[in-house]
Amino acid sequence: MLGAIARKIGKHHRAKQTPHGRQTVRQLMGHGAATNSIEVEAPALFDRVARKWNVDYAFYQVAPDKHLLFFKAGQADAITACFSEYSKRLLKRTKSTKAPIRQQLKEAAAELARQPSRQKERAKEAVHEDR
Repeated sequence: MLGAIARKIGKHHRAKQTPHGRQTVRQLMGHGAATNSIEVEAPALFDRVARKWNVDYAFYQVAPDKHLLFFKAGQADAITACFSEYSKRLLKRTKSTKAPIRQQLKEAAAELARQPSRQKERAKEAVHEDR
């Protein structure tokens, strides 16, 4: 009986707390604070950076590869720092245009096909008669 009461009190307490970090747009709007939005290309990359800066944010998918990032207007300075780090990482990722592994394999196979085939000549050694 006492355990059930404690669970109910704990559940009520958790329901009253406001969530932090990544959340749904509805949860973010439920905070009662003004929100702003920015268009973001790589939400997974932004997630890693945003966890570091402890900001409250939510993504809304507009198109298959476009997302709107909603955040609290009161956290604008933290979002500015977070967004600058995100843009640096995004630029670094686009600069390092390393070819995908499949493409590297295709290029290696084409290189091997262009090279002349080398076959080993097999010849029997002369046998010495004095042995």
